[in-house]
Amino acid sequence: MRAKDAARLSTLRLLTAAMKQKEVDERAELGDAEVLAILEKMIKQRRESIAQFEKASRQDLADKEKAEIAVLEAYLPQKMSEAEVQAAIAAAIAESGASGIKDMGKVMAALKPRLAGRSDIGAASALVKAKLSA
Repeated sequence: MRAKDAARLSTLRLLTAAMKQKEVDERAELGDAEVLAILEKMIKQRRESIAQFEKASRQDLADKEKAEIAVLEAYLPQKMSEAEVQAAIAAAIAESGASGIKDMGKVMAALKPRLAGRSDIGAASALVKAKLSA
């Protein structure tokens, strides 16, 4: 507030409102995992909005959404490197004893908590599929 950064302030207010709404809905305190899920959901919504705004030639609104994404991403944990993601996938495959593509669900269930907020689950899913089908 004191920095007079209106865009950042409005984004943070949206985030706190979403967190409070979730707390009221569930009647419980939010943990780190729930807050990360809210952040990821908000970022995903903004990415979808950017695509729609750019399709409608509304670059001003797309830029606003991109600025909000930058603010929200500052509160996510540091992203994992490609090598760390590969190591996590290998560990999840070893733990679950996966032998083929039919075991992908087991691998993803073991992998999701490790990658939450630190890597793109969709990209990791593609890597898992490639490893299991090879």
